[in-house]
Amino acid sequence: MVTVAYFLIMGACKPVQHDNRIAQIFSSGKWIDLTYSFSEQTLYWPNNPTGFKLDTQVNGITPAGFYYASNAFSAPEHGGTHLDAPVHFAQGHQTTDQVPLEHLTGQAVVIDVSERALKNVDYLISVQDIEAWEKINGTLPDSAIILFRTGYGKYYPDAKTYFGTNEKGAGAIANLHFPGIDPAAAEWLSSRRKIKAVGLDTPSIDYGQSKDFKTHQILLAKDIPAFENVANLDQLPVTGAYIIALPMKIKNGSGGPLRIIAWVKNG
Repeated sequence: MVTVAYFLIMGACKPVQHDNRIAQIFSSGKWIDLTYSFSEQTLYWPNNPTGFKLDTQVNGITPAGFYYASNAFSAPEHGGTHLDAPVHFAQGHQTTDQVPLEHLTGQAVVIDVSERALKNVDYLISVQDIEAWEKINGTLPDSAIILFRTGYGKYYPDAKTYFGTNEKGAGAIANLHFPGIDPAAAEWLSSRRKIKAVGLDTPSIDYGQSKDFKTHQILLAKDIPAFENVANLDQLPVTGAYIIALPMKIKNGSGGPLRIIAWVKNG
């Protein structure tokens, strides 16, 4: 991934000389979509009064004789594949439109905890999980995007298995069960390593039974944004993927719908 970043920079400095090299690099790999489509099936926190709504404004042949389609949509900021901006849990910190692009792009590592998480709906990703990954793969690289694979992505959008409940309303929150990141691991990552962002294939970086959302508080207070409901993590290698995670640029937003993709070298 250093090679990709290097040639992107060099290509900007000497476009004629390096355009072909950049094209060659990207043609040697493939793009993987890590985003769920937004539709009436998109999952939102149970107490959200509304979900994703798409209204057809125009769809058909115009009086001038050509086809034309246009829709209007509305949705909560937090649901489906989305960004948690730091201000979501850290007053005065970066809003959605203020998150630096450098925190939304870069090399990724995938830490697979699915063997344990799939056996425990309340699993907390621990410091030990991260240290075990490092024993095999080496110290987490600086400025990496850390993606945790719990295996729960295979359940989306079945709310009963993905959220732990398909009930709606504030009362359903007590019945949420899915894995998340232990606050101790969040503190360890934010103080012992230099990371850009975190993401995972569950509804929240805090586990379903969290009452204080401490993991959110810790990471977002350090201006480390979070990507939630990330799709297709099983298609990424442990290292070597390059992430581009671009949210809808909502001014003063606390988050927003996210289109996140990964470039992976062939083979």
